[in-house]
Amino acid sequence: MVRTATLADIDICNKLCFQVHGHVRHLELLDAIEQQTLTVVEHNGNITGYTTVLGFDGHAVAHSNQDLKALLGAVTAISESEFLLPTRNTELLRWCLEKGLHVVRPMTLMSMGLYNEPAGAFLPSIIY
Repeated sequence: MVRTATLADIDICNKLCFQVHGHVRHLELLDAIEQQTLTVVEHNGNITGYTTVLGFDGHAVAHSNQDLKALLGAVTAISESEFLLPTRNTELLRWCLEKGLHVVRPMTLMSMGLYNEPAGAFLPSIIY
């Protein structure tokens, strides 16, 4: 089930982000709640993924590609008509292509400082 998140979901989303990335994004989650764009996916009554907004200015975190597919399948709009998808996630990339999405702008994922490989499925954001 995919639904709009509430303030009560923030702690669970932070825990999920910490499990995948090793840090939380509390302020971004609060902003998404305020803008009513934070969306969560539930499996067996547990939140297993979320997206702040689908697009360059948002990010998504999930336990699995199945959770990301549920979020992507339920979205009604994509900010700026583009989102970032690491091509090394070939399963999700193939699924997106099968659903009619197109590669528009190949980019390289870069990070300032220490980078830890995420331990789960994710869609990154661009931070200027």
